[in-house]
Amino acid sequence: MSTPPPAWLPDGLTSPLDDKVGVQITDWNPDRMVATMPVAGNEQPFGLLHGGATCTLAETIGSMAAAVGAGPERQVVGIELNVSYLRAATSGQVTAVCTPVRRGRTLSTFLIQISDEQGNQTATARLTCMSLNASRKA
Repeated sequence: MSTPPPAWLPDGLTSPLDDKVGVQITDWNPDRMVATMPVAGNEQPFGLLHGGATCTLAETIGSMAAAVGAGPERQVVGIELNVSYLRAATSGQVTAVCTPVRRGRTLSTFLIQISDEQGNQTATARLTCMSLNASRKA
């Protein structure tokens, strides 16, 4: 891990879905956050990485990047996710690299590039998150 998570984030911060699909954040740099996910256990019936698993990886890494950017006093929620599937992944793990397109006070948009172990791009995603006061419910 190059950049550790911010000290204000709770230890072991993962969702039950992240645990099920195996998402692991490996670098918490807010300008280039990185996460991995295994293909095994996340395939559709034809042996390819399931599009829903790919969306989970993109939503997780983008939401965490938005949360880190917003800070401990804010809550973030995803409001739009767009994913384009470029190439099938059938084994190993995929890696998502998330970079900010724009960070605003209320809205932040991130580009997420997902690739296989050979460096082939398998999907690209764009996630927009809204930042709310932590006391306000989404």
